[in-house]
Amino acid sequence: MTCFNQMFLVLQKMGMSAPRLGFAPRKTGVRGGSRLGPAPPHVTRSVVMSPPLEEAVASSAPLCVEPARRPLMSSQGRSGPPGNRGPREGEGGEARKLQEARVARGKRGKGKGKASTGQGGRGSGAEGKPGLQPARKAAGPAAEAGRGQEGEGGEGGEEEEPRRSGRQDEGSAEPGKEECRVGAGRREDHSLERAQEQERQACGGIPETQTAMAAAAEDAAAAVEPATRPAAGPALWRLPEELLLLICSYLDMRALGRLAQVCRWLRRFTSCDLLWRPIARASLNSGFTRLGTDLMTSIPVKERVKLSQNWRLGRCRDRILLKWRYSQMPWMQLEDSSLYLSQANFILAYQFRPDGASLNRRPFRVFAGHDEDVCHFVLANSHIISAGGDGKIGVHKIHSTFTVKYSAHEQEVNCVDCKGGIIVSGSRDRTAKVWPLASGQLGQCLHTIQTEDRVWSIAISPVLSSFVTGTACCGHFSPLRIWDLTSGQLITHLGSDFPPGAGVLDVMYESPSTLLSCGYDTYVRYWDLRTSTRKCVMEWEEPHDSTFYCLQTDGNHLLATGSSYYGLVRLWDRRQRACLHAFPLTSTPLSSPVYCLRFTTRHLYAALSYNLHVLDFENP
Repeated sequence: MTCFNQMFLVLQKMGMSAPRLGFAPRKTGVRGGSRLGPAPPHVTRSVVMSPPLEEAVASSAPLCVEPARRPLMSSQGRSGPPGNRGPREGEGGEARKLQEARVARGKRGKGKGKASTGQGGRGSGAEGKPGLQPARKAAGPAAEAGRGQEGEGGEGGEEEEPRRSGRQDEGSAEPGKEECRVGAGRREDHSLERAQEQERQACGGIPETQTAMAAAAEDAAAAVEPATRPAAGPALWRLPEELLLLICSYLDMRALGRLAQVCRWLRRFTSCDLLWRPIARASLNSGFTRLGTDLMTSIPVKERVKLSQNWRLGRCRDRILLKWRYSQMPWMQLEDSSLYLSQANFILAYQFRPDGASLNRRPFRVFAGHDEDVCHFVLANSHIISAGGDGKIGVHKIHSTFTVKYSAHEQEVNCVDCKGGIIVSGSRDRTAKVWPLASGQLGQCLHTIQTEDRVWSIAISPVLSSFVTGTACCGHFSPLRIWDLTSGQLITHLGSDFPPGAGVLDVMYESPSTLLSCGYDTYVRYWDLRTSTRKCVMEWEEPHDSTFYCLQTDGNHLLATGSSYYGLVRLWDRRQRACLHAFPLTSTPLSSPVYCLRFTTRHLYAALSYNLHVLDFENP
């Protein structure tokens, strides 16, 4: 710089103009000082405006000023000597780091006061310059208003700093006009930021809240399905709903499913139970009996029809609910969300978890009283009536500790049933007996029936007029005989072509005139007393000639059986003779019969010698 000044003085003495050396005279205000580093060490003084320059600034007259030395930059990007810097001003490098940290954090100004736009920094350093006082007076009220806002304290917004710097670079070199322009811009920026601050406060301090709330409201409005049919569309949809129901009742399951994909109103309309009820009655295990009674009114019919497809296709998952160490002959019953299971001489009550495919490992009730294993038990009238290998019958209150045990037979009691306050038991001693359930008459036998054979199974008619016994078919030619419940007299026997030893291990009434039986002859037989008692209506043969130990039906089309080997569970559609699906639950080393079967619309439970299995059709 010293060489250039000397050349400039020599040219002036010679009467020549200064050559263009590629640089212009510096303005007194510089662009935001956050980009500039600390001043060079050899620069020890700042530029001080002379009186003629002050007068020129006041009169806004252009002057030709020689190139001045680079002024010393403060931490906030404004010129001034180090002694006049504000209390928070430091070196340029520290200012740059602080500026970058603030921008990275994304802090916004609080609106208390704005930094001096004309000088690009805080007001404390600018007020220490005595040479700039006349310029501020000449700038007018705008500059004083800007300086007043600046002096209130508080940090300026980082977002406004680049805007101020750009305005200063584009402005003229006249400080008075520049100060006026800056003051007006500061007022505009302040009012704009105040409006933004009020909007943020109205939206909870988050600028995007209003937009997010509007978008959420639109999504919620779109998610709500219209309760009325659409105004536009084919003329068919404008028919009365009764006619539409009649037309849609001729559609099958697949057509209704496709129709539900047309629009939301049709999806709502085609979910009506009246349309799906005929389809459900033709499906497997949908909760409808053969007579049309709905046993699962709490579940929509459409959902049950979807689930029945898993039963038809055999889609399920096998799980083990419980295990025990020793081989047993368990029996079980279901009631609401509880499972009652016999193990040795106890009956344990377990609670199902909400999914229905798992149990709480610890039983919530234990019923005892027999000296030997429990062979069979039923739930009736909030009681558990159990038959034991010790020849005794036990009566337990489900929700209390009441237990009564009395001797019923000379040998083990193989089966028991209870309906309408009457208990019927069958034993290995070739007798069947009738007992009252009334508390004052417990243990008083009403009838003793000589069956001439060991009794393996027994069932009471739903109308409480008779009961059927299934025997071993060794001493009598017919294993199935029906007895009068009131008098104990034989009414009739079923079938006439049973081979010797074709004992019936399980029998159940489906209606007052129909019943199912299975046993050692490897057949499941369906009997209808209204047509014939000598020949069954329908029969299903086990393909591998295994004994059927138990059976269970949904009261309509589905039939499940348990075989004597490999824990084999078979599903049958009663409208056809062939087996629908087979599920082996054990392997060769642990081959076991299926002693008991129970199922709901979602799960099938099978009790084997060493464990309790569940087939989950809801989550295959």
